[in-house]
Amino acid sequence: MPQLNPHPWFLILLFSWIMFLTILPKKVMKYSFNNEPTSKSVEKSKPESWNWPWI
Repeated sequence: MPQLNPHPWFLILLFSWIMFLTILPKKVMKYSFNNEPTSKSVEKSKPESWNWPWI
């Protein structure tokens, strides 16, 4: 049975996992994301009162 012979496909499997575990994470982590979390300010902003000119 050729499926039990690991010679033809084992090297392909090994090299593909090496690529997935070494090369690709570096390339993926290079991207900068636009929605970086920002720290919230400690003091709360005062709500502005509404200006109702018709009253």
